[in-house]
Amino acid sequence: MTDPRLTELTTRVPSLRLLTELADLIHYGRDWTRRWGPSPLAVALPGSIEEVQAIVQWASERQVALVPSGGRTGLSGGAVAARGELVLSLERMNRVLGFDATDRLLSVEAGVTLQAVHEAARSHGLLYPVDFAARGSCTIGGNIATNAGGIRVIRYGTTREWIGGLTVVAGNGQLLELNRGLLKNSSGYDLRQLMIGSEGTLGVVVGAQLKLTDPAPPAQTMLLALPHMEALMQVFGLFRAQLKLQAFEFFTDMALKHVLAHGAQRAIDADLPYYVVAEYDALDDADEQAALLAFEDGVREGWIADGVIAQSQSQAATLWRLREGITESLAPRKPYKNDIALRIGAMPAFLHEMQALLAREYPRMEVVWFGHIGDGNLHINILPPEDMQLAEFIAHCERVTRLLADTLQRHGGSISAEHGIGLVKRDYLGSTRSAAEIALMRGVRQVFDPSGILNPGKLFE
Repeated sequence: MTDPRLTELTTRVPSLRLLTELADLIHYGRDWTRRWGPSPLAVALPGSIEEVQAIVQWASERQVALVPSGGRTGLSGGAVAARGELVLSLERMNRVLGFDATDRLLSVEAGVTLQAVHEAARSHGLLYPVDFAARGSCTIGGNIATNAGGIRVIRYGTTREWIGGLTVVAGNGQLLELNRGLLKNSSGYDLRQLMIGSEGTLGVVVGAQLKLTDPAPPAQTMLLALPHMEALMQVFGLFRAQLKLQAFEFFTDMALKHVLAHGAQRAIDADLPYYVVAEYDALDDADEQAALLAFEDGVREGWIADGVIAQSQSQAATLWRLREGITESLAPRKPYKNDIALRIGAMPAFLHEMQALLAREYPRMEVVWFGHIGDGNLHINILPPEDMQLAEFIAHCERVTRLLADTLQRHGGSISAEHGIGLVKRDYLGSTRSAAEIALMRGVRQVFDPSGILNPGKLFE
């Protein structure tokens, strides 16, 4: 029998696309975490802002929980609907609405993919610089909800820096136009920035004005093999001082093993414990010479054991696949993931503690870590042993995550760098935020969503 609440919703919004088939509920009710079984009430696919407002108003009146949904590429359970929520998918709202050449603002709907934004920016001779491997499936709304970072934060910063304005539907259905693309605006609180990173708990992002910039200078890509962990920060300091870095990404030999098995091509014959993909400005011969000198300095200091410089765009793409293909290569093993952040200055001391902690607590498990060393963001993936039950594996990893969170707290770090808190990190929020901060966050949430319908259970209960 059709749920009477859904009958009422379709009566109020006659043009709404509503999915109730089991396959659709499973597809739209989960993200990449795969830890919770999806159990949504239904899936709503609005085609306009007006339909989103009507859905939110109905949900507020009927006390039906909503889970805003983009590309569902998240890794913290932020888009999971496991408690009978209505999934509010923005995938049909995927248009590029316009471009203002004077202000360099690209107006888009929330369901547009990051790759489509890149293509639209290029069509105007400009760049939207936020970038990461899931560009083809993640959406701008989801990027905004988690303040996504990616591989070029070292040069361009996170999503937050590139949002000129937002259109948001609050928890009562009210439409908010936030900042409207202004460069300067000191008229009270910047609610636009409050929405960024709020994981759909304060409002449903339905549109954005994205800032574009000049295309990046010609770049060169280098793959480095490093002999020990200390060399990661030493080489980063060396390259940052001598080159104009666009990206500085690292991965371990464990990560390399998995991505090679998944089809990537080996670029360095030697087997070393750590690898770096560095991308830097290569405008002229002077930049190329600076890169060679930096490499030679690293070799002389014993920090670099081997390396290769891409000789073509296709070879550069091959080198980048070694880094960008890691997450996909690990997915079949259903890893437990940690996504952490520290100040770069705190990284060396933390790395030593982290290595000792992981070796002690995971003696039987394969630990694969990689990340954005240039902005202090590490991704730690724990792979379950074949003979361990999933519940036992999760319980063990969560106990270790508590220890990791305590270590991060001592070093002033964060339990979530760019994946958000969602369901996965909810119990560890207190290691990053004080009790006073969390109380204020709860108060803010109550103001924007007085009925408590927007992504309940995410961030905190």
